Amino acid sequence: MLWVKAFHIIAVVTWFAALFYLPRLFVYHAMSEDAVSIERFKVMERKLYRGIMTPSAIVAVTLGLWLWLGFGFSGGWLHAKLALVTVLLGYHWYCGKLLRDFRDDRNRHGHVFYRWFNEFPVLILVAIVILVVVKPF
Repeated sequence: MLWVKAFHIIAVVTWFAALFYLPRLFVYHAMSEDAVSIERFKVMERKLYRGIMTPSAIVAVTLGLWLWLGFGFSGGWLHAKLALVTVLLGYHWYCGKLLRDFRDDRNRHGHVFYRWFNEFPVLILVAIVILVVVKPF
């Protein structure tokens, strides 16, 4: 199970790296005005979302479920963590919606929105790490 835990952590780190980077690409994309830059951001966003972010989310969730079923973790901290992972999956899905909006040239938000949007996964990460390590309840 230590291997499962190790690969779960690797997948989570990879997923969060992508969750931090994609909204940052949205910031720069929203600020772009020339066609070459806009098309370049569309490609970068698509590759990050489909090639790294979504596969790492699938691996992280799958291995997390394996750990949960294998170790039988329980407690309030786990319920809170699972709730935050569910919120994070919603954030991931919403990033995909925003990506499609950019792809179809229907972006409705400015770069300031994306700068704030980019901070949300940091809060989730801090909360999840505290829950898993400290197990406050």
